[in-house]
Amino acid sequence: MPGFKLIMKFILGKKIEMSQMFDEEGNVIPVTLIEAGPCYITQIKTKEKDKYEAIQIGLENLKEKKIKKPQKDRPYRHLKEFKMQKSKFKIGDKIDVSIFKEGDKVKISGISKGKGFAGAVKRWHFRGRSPSHGTKHEERTIGSTGRRFPQRVIKGRKMPGRMGTERVTIKNLKIVQVDSENNLLALKGAVPGRRGTLVEIRG
Repeated sequence: MPGFKLIMKFILGKKIEMSQMFDEEGNVIPVTLIEAGPCYITQIKTKEKDKYEAIQIGLENLKEKKIKKPQKDRPYRHLKEFKMQKSKFKIGDKIDVSIFKEGDKVKISGISKGKGFAGAVKRWHFRGRSPSHGTKHEERTIGSTGRRFPQRVIKGRKMPGRMGTERVTIKNLKIVQVDSENNLLALKGAVPGRRGTLVEIRG
């Protein structure tokens, strides 16, 4: 399939917190700790049946009393599909952090922190208006937003509004440490979202 990128390593996890580590030379390395997996294959989609090829994995088993009728076949709190060709997996297979190794570069996707309703100066880094005579209480306003033609605000205009709570992807984050016993990954740098945010990790 033209333009289709084969994903070989993937897992779901939850952001724990930011911390720091030290390298052999004593330099501080800022890291984000992620509890990744274990995940289980819940469904394999094929081109013949589903018109595309993908693998669905589940993270975090639900308690029996919380399982609803449509969830009986896949009783997991989080489900996510990853596109993949020529799958070597089968339903029920386990995926854990052992598929990664130190030094690997990964791509992380997650929902960023919500910051509520924000003005244009904070949201879009506008300069604001000049604090000269006649601009009382107007320093952080955006000024005129409309036009003479077509007598309306153009779609896409940068204005005040809700900030954050968007899907963000960070590429080329280096894995500093893999802890298979505790299902932990230490990634160099920051990862989108607050503590407990669900993240997708692709190798």
